[in-house]
Amino acid sequence: MNITELRAKSKDELKEIIISSKKEQFNLRMQESTGALENKSGFKAARRTIARAKTLLNEGALLNEKPNANAKAKAPAAKKAPAKKAKKG
Repeated sequence: MNITELRAKSKDELKEIIISSKKEQFNLRMQESTGALENKSGFKAARRTIARAKTLLNEGALLNEKPNANAKAKAPAAKKAPAKKAKKG
């Protein structure tokens, strides 16, 4: 499935696509083990569809994430050098 087609889908539809692609991947593995599989390109297509859908779900999660307001207001503190200990001698 193309990325532009996947972008038009909702989160629930993307989750369903992931589930169906994993089922397809399982069925391809079973066909391969029994010797019924003729074309192995389905593995690659299913794997990439799963990856694309998961990426879009993760992008949505990252866009909905709100950064901490206090983190932007404060500048990072400068690191201090560790104090040297006096030698006993």
